[in-house]
Amino acid sequence: MTMATKKDIFTEHKKRYWGGSKEVKREILSHICFVTGIHRKSAIRKFASLRRNCVLKHRGRAVTYSPLVTSALRTLWELASEPCAELLTPMISEYVSHLQGNKQWTHDPKTTALLLAMSEATVRRRLARFVHARDKRRGISTTSPSQLKTIIPIFTGPWEGRPPGFGQIDTVVHCGSTLAGDMVFSFNFTDVATMWSQAAAQWNKGQFATQESMARVRKQLPFPTLGVHPDTGSEFINRFVYDWCQRENIQMTRSRPNRKNDNRYIEERNGHIIRKFVGYDRLDCQETVPVLNDLYQILGVYLNHFVAVRKCIKKIRFGSRYKRVYDKAKTPFQRVMEHKLVSDKNKQKLKEEHDQLDMTKLKQKVDEITRRLYDIQRHYGTTLR
Repeated sequence: MTMATKKDIFTEHKKRYWGGSKEVKREILSHICFVTGIHRKSAIRKFASLRRNCVLKHRGRAVTYSPLVTSALRTLWELASEPCAELLTPMISEYVSHLQGNKQWTHDPKTTALLLAMSEATVRRRLARFVHARDKRRGISTTSPSQLKTIIPIFTGPWEGRPPGFGQIDTVVHCGSTLAGDMVFSFNFTDVATMWSQAAAQWNKGQFATQESMARVRKQLPFPTLGVHPDTGSEFINRFVYDWCQRENIQMTRSRPNRKNDNRYIEERNGHIIRKFVGYDRLDCQETVPVLNDLYQILGVYLNHFVAVRKCIKKIRFGSRYKRVYDKAKTPFQRVMEHKLVSDKNKQKLKEEHDQLDMTKLKQKVDEITRRLYDIQRHYGTTLR
């Protein structure tokens, strides 16, 4: 019997052999051994070899979310500046709607429907596949307590119930690995009620420069500034800034020394905004200040209108550990529109601005200005680290 004939016999009986019972397999093996004259063990090995080389039906659960869905998810993840699953999932439908309205959504309806049906746990697993390595560096603290801190009252909470306009403030230094010499600082403001954040750049952290940054940020907020809450840094706790707040009817309180949790909202946003988008590299030339202010103006619009934020509403203690409970992830824009204490006039103005925005173009503008910022630093500065 030729080799081709033997192969045809095995091909003819393979499916029945693989799916059959012991009795069926025994019958097939006896028939093949009688016809071909090969040993029974050789016939078993031949069937096993054919099974290894054939394409079998996928075992286990059917694949629901194809690579096309994962690709669509990655598109949104990168557009939203790589947030976690908890912040991305509630915003997927809004992002898709926004991109469809601007005719920038290129995925087919089936892929879109599957993406909108994806659960938070599935999003988390998909994001784990392409999370980039994070910058592990940490910033250097420049907080130097002022001797005038007794003129400003301490406030430790509760923050719940405070109307929009009461915000926490802080400065972040762009010093690289050393505090020697002059450098750029970022002033950051975060409204506690709505999580609306706005930043400004300044040269060093003198009281005049800090007051100018506060005035700049104040003009960019969608509601009046009612109060500010810094730490005990000397750039805030001084007679010049305090008197300016008094003239502008801005209530000023402060946190306790060495208690970062008193300013937990702004400390969190320092990492999510300043460090994430500007980084830890050194900025030590004055030419970068106006460029960084341009970046913060665009970045503020992009983050406040399109990137969701969660607030920790309580902590539950279990022995020596805590479980944090968060509210639903929403953008600061959504929080402002839902807040009862924001005037209808301010809401209408903000809504008209929101309807004119293009998330994709804002993200591209942020990336473009960031590259220009570090090009200027490389040209005029002394070092990047």
